[in-house]
Amino acid sequence: MSLDKILAISGKPGLYELKTQTRSGFVAESLIDGKRITVGLRSNVSLLSEIAIYTLKEEVPLREVFGKIKEKEDGGQTSVSHKEDKVKLEEYFFEVLPDYDEDKVYPGDIKKIIQWYNLLHSKGITDFEAEASGEEEKTGEEGGKEESTITKE
Repeated sequence: MSLDKILAISGKPGLYELKTQTRSGFVAESLIDGKRITVGLRSNVSLLSEIAIYTLKEEVPLREVFGKIKEKEDGGQTSVSHKEDKVKLEEYFFEVLPDYDEDKVYPGDIKKIIQWYNLLHSKGITDFEAEASGEEEKTGEEGGKEESTITKE
């Protein structure tokens, strides 16, 4: 499974896998407990493949950040918990992405990224590479979701 089918739903904890589209939205399954929910088109939903992190030079796709975390941890869980204090989280993230924009990427964002990485890792989703262009045709069914970044403006 790729990040193209993984969703972050505003107001809902954890991550969800896109299962199917309905007339009024879509059905998603929680990666935490496996429960299915129906999500309306008015919900604020982000595909993980569309999220980017601000750096001082550019925006780095979340899949690349996850890849850097995976490389740093030799494919394992993160060495810090998402529940650590702000300073420890920022130090960890600075090791992963040294030029991230500290003014735009908040500790809550870092917390979320670490939590998401560990959740994906625990579910065996560790291939963060972009899919080949032939696969992109299959993912065009998620219409109605907006592109976003993990930052507060």
